[in-house]
Amino acid sequence: MSAQPVDCGACGTRVLVEKITPPHTSVQWTTDAAAACGEIAPRVAAGEPAARVPHCTALRASIDRAVAEGRVTIAFPE
Repeated sequence: MSAQPVDCGACGTRVLVEKITPPHTSVQWTTDAAAACGEIAPRVAAGEPAARVPHCTALRASIDRAVAEGRVTIAFPE
């Protein structure tokens, strides 16, 4: 299975997504999340390491929508 592109509905940042199972999502940022994401950037600017920000809610919603619309497939659906 290869990663599939998903654009964030809030900021337009494109990430690569692999859905192994319904609860397991692997996200690879194609840009610097701390600079590109309107949700992550302020937290990093306040001193929080980008790697410690668990996710962006807008991106999570965009990934969920892509799965629901069949644009991202799940390798091992339950």
